[in-house]
Amino acid sequence: MTADGVEITSASPESLARHPAGLRTLFFTELWERFSYYGMRALLVLFMVAPPEHGGLGFSTVEAAVVYGNYTMAVYMLAIPGGFLADRWLGASRAVLIGGWIIALGHFTLALHSTLAFYLGLALVALGTGLFKPSISALVGSLYAKGDERRDAGFSIFYMGINIGAFLAPLVTGFLAQSGQFKGWLGAAGLDPASSWHYGFAAAGVSMALGLLVYRRQVSQFQTIEALLHATEDPPADSSWRNMALLVAATAALAGMMLLSDREGFAWLRTVLLVSPVLGILWFATRPAEAQRRAAAILVFFLAAMIFWAIFEQAGLSIALFADQLTRAEVFGFSFPSAWFQSLNALFVIMLAPLFAAMWGRLGPRQPSSPVKFALGLFFLALSFLLMVPAAQLTADGRVSPLWLVGLFFLQTVGELLLSPVGLSTMTKLAPVRATGLVLGVWFLGSAFGNKLASVLGAGFTSTDAEGLSRFFFDQGMMVGSAALLMLVMTPLIRRWMGGVR
Repeated sequence: MTADGVEITSASPESLARHPAGLRTLFFTELWERFSYYGMRALLVLFMVAPPEHGGLGFSTVEAAVVYGNYTMAVYMLAIPGGFLADRWLGASRAVLIGGWIIALGHFTLALHSTLAFYLGLALVALGTGLFKPSISALVGSLYAKGDERRDAGFSIFYMGINIGAFLAPLVTGFLAQSGQFKGWLGAAGLDPASSWHYGFAAAGVSMALGLLVYRRQVSQFQTIEALLHATEDPPADSSWRNMALLVAATAALAGMMLLSDREGFAWLRTVLLVSPVLGILWFATRPAEAQRRAAAILVFFLAAMIFWAIFEQAGLSIALFADQLTRAEVFGFSFPSAWFQSLNALFVIMLAPLFAAMWGRLGPRQPSSPVKFALGLFFLALSFLLMVPAAQLTADGRVSPLWLVGLFFLQTVGELLLSPVGLSTMTKLAPVRATGLVLGVWFLGSAFGNKLASVLGAGFTSTDAEGLSRFFFDQGMMVGSAALLMLVMTPLIRRWMGGVR
């Protein structure tokens, strides 16, 4: 899913058996952690905008968009200091355990019915994910020797766990939070049906706890592997608390700028966010050294990815509201919770990723270059929002067919598979040997800023003005389409900056 993206093959028992035993443990740990994340995300905006008499917080769309954007931004941004802390002091195996329990505590805090508990729960989930997310990926890598040809396949299997968890989560939490059947059971038991939201949040906490129980059984094995690896490496030169403090301060400064941009009179900070990478591209592109020109290419991909996630990550915001308020959530007479639409992206990833992997393998050296794949990814994303233009116009006559959202998620998944795994791979190819971690941090920072911009753009959603909603989708679709065209036109120049890297 999203910035996690790696091309996926298979996660069958047979394929798992061909890999180190620890991969199975990490596969299921990650599956349950992603279940908790996407299960809660599917409900987040819907819970915030639901009126208090229906158990929600009664926020406006704009208020909910601000909270959603700041939360999802923090999840990715905190991975930078979280990964540094795990590398230098805690160790990845301990960071996964500590981060996981903080995540679980956050979800259980969300299950409490109070506004204070809501904000505290979000903060805990973001902090825990910052420790957990980079550390569990590092553990997967530690299972394989440097020359082990099973490494890429191992990561592919691992990332299948992400999408299985993301597919199942909205089905479960959506049923608990939104279905009339579960609300009826609560009422029959003498409980308040309006409290059903908090059972969905609690289910996310239970899933994280399950993942940790799976992980805890083999944590000593991972600690042994880490100890062996560290014994053969020189200690990092930047392991002082001073460097950690500087990193935390820099992350806090960036987050503070984005939070300040929500206040009246400070929206110009968002323009700074967009202009800064452009200035960096112009600067590095004119430098003589190849490494500096590659930095220009890295910033181009960063900017393109940020634009991509700004539209894609509205799945939990404007698209979730469209599904809940303007779409017939029924198939052949069977009604289902609107949160179930959130499972479509993961389902399409599971279906399409093996086809993409096979296609790139068959094309070999004839496959498109990375800039062209990025342009195609942006193009399909633009198509997904342009598809919603006629759907928005049809809402003037009532709720529309669920097939519109099926089409949207299909096109967005095609775009994701063209851009996300390609971007992650390209960053590692372009990065200097001693700065790979920094470059990957920049890549995840693009996801953080993209999530923030998603909330800014998604705040313009309206369910009461069909014409205004049509313009909402059209303007954003054209914006991404223009970015795709610019990327395509610049491809020869970007390839020169890349210095032979495809």
